[in-house]
Amino acid sequence: MNRRTFPVAGAVAVLTATALGVPTASAAPTHAGRPDAVQGHLDRLVSDQGFPGALASVRGAGHRVRDYTAGVGDRTTGRDVPTNGTVRIGSNTKTFTAVVVLQLVGEGRIDLDATVERYLPGMVRGHGNDGRRITVRHLLQQTSGLPDYDEVLFTGPQDLVDRAHAYLEPRSLVDAALTRPSRFAPGAKWEYSNTNYVLAGLIVERVTERPVGEEITRRIIEPLRLRGTSWPGVGEQRLAGRHPRGYVAVAPGAPWVDVTEMDPSFGWAAGQLVSTPGDLRTFFEALLAGRLLKPAQQAAMMRTVPAPEFEPGGVWAYGLGIARHDLPCGGHAWGHGGDIQGFETRNLATTDGRSAVVAVTGLPTSLEMTEAVSDSVDAAICATPR
Repeated sequence: MNRRTFPVAGAVAVLTATALGVPTASAAPTHAGRPDAVQGHLDRLVSDQGFPGALASVRGAGHRVRDYTAGVGDRTTGRDVPTNGTVRIGSNTKTFTAVVVLQLVGEGRIDLDATVERYLPGMVRGHGNDGRRITVRHLLQQTSGLPDYDEVLFTGPQDLVDRAHAYLEPRSLVDAALTRPSRFAPGAKWEYSNTNYVLAGLIVERVTERPVGEEITRRIIEPLRLRGTSWPGVGEQRLAGRHPRGYVAVAPGAPWVDVTEMDPSFGWAAGQLVSTPGDLRTFFEALLAGRLLKPAQQAAMMRTVPAPEFEPGGVWAYGLGIARHDLPCGGHAWGHGGDIQGFETRNLATTDGRSAVVAVTGLPTSLEMTEAVSDSVDAAICATPR
C-alpha cells in the first residue's frame, strides 16, 4: 500500500461522472481524425510494458468525461476489463486520511503543530524515534523521520504473495517501524513513510472516538456520493462490485500471480481503501475545488516541500497528503498515487478542471513500467486543451 511497493530487479523496492464514451483497446476513439492519445498509452501499457490490464477515467475539455480500458480483466478467462471497475487504490488513501485530519483541525479538535505525544502519549518511543518531537504536520508532510514499517514487514518480493492474507493491526504496524532507528530529525528533510499515516489514523480515532474508516466514509465518501469507494471491514479480502483481477510478479519476467483476494489491513489509514477511477477522479476534483476543506486548511494542505524521490521521474513537491507535479506541457497538477498487491494507480488533477486517473492490474517489476503509468497520466492531462 506504499505509494510504490513493487519488486524491482528481483528485490522489493519500497519507494509505493458518467462516461460519455467507453473506448476499448480494439476500438480507440478519434478526435479530428487522430487516434486518441490516452487509449494509445493504455494499449502500450499492456502491449509494451506487459501489464495484464489497464483502466482510466479522464475529464477533458468542456468537462467531458471518458472512460478507457485495455488488456484483459481476468488472465484465466480472458474476460474484459470492466469499465470504471473497482480497484485497490493503495496510498491514495493517505489523501483521504489527510482530509479528515485537516477537517478536524478546522473544527478545533486537532492542532497541526501539536506533537504526536499529545494525542498518542508514550506510543512513539525507541531507537531515536520520539513522539514528543514529531508534530501532526510532520506526519502529514512526510517529514517526521520515522522509519517505514514496510521495510520491516516486506523483506523480499515473495512476501508480496506469501503475506497477502496476513491481518495486521495498526498498532503492530507502528511497533514494527519502531524497531528501526529514526531516519533523521523531525522536519530536517522529506522522506516517504507509511508509518506517518498509520499514526495520523490513530490520532483521528483518539480524537473522534470512532474508527478512521467510518470517519472517511461519513466525511468524504458519502457527501461526494462515491458509490464505488469503500473502506474494507476487518478481515474483508474480496473486492466488491465489478472489478478486474489483480496480479503480482515476484521478478521481471516471472509469471503473474493472482492476488485479487488479499487483506489490505497492512495499509490501514495509509493504504486500505478501494475505489474506481471515476470516484478517485471525483474526489481529487472536489478537493481542488475547495469542497472538502476550509480555506485555511486548504492552504495548509497545498503548502509543499521538495519531494525529489516521490516518483522516479518528473518534478514533485509534497503538501499534506497531496503532491504537486510539474507537467511536461507546462503548469502543474496535483495528485498522489498508490501501489498495493495487484494494482497500481496514478492520478492528477488541475485547478482548471482537467483530471485523469490510470490504474493497472499488476504491480510494476521495473522503474520503466512505473514511469510508463505516470507518463500515461501526464499524457491524459496534457492532451486536454486548457
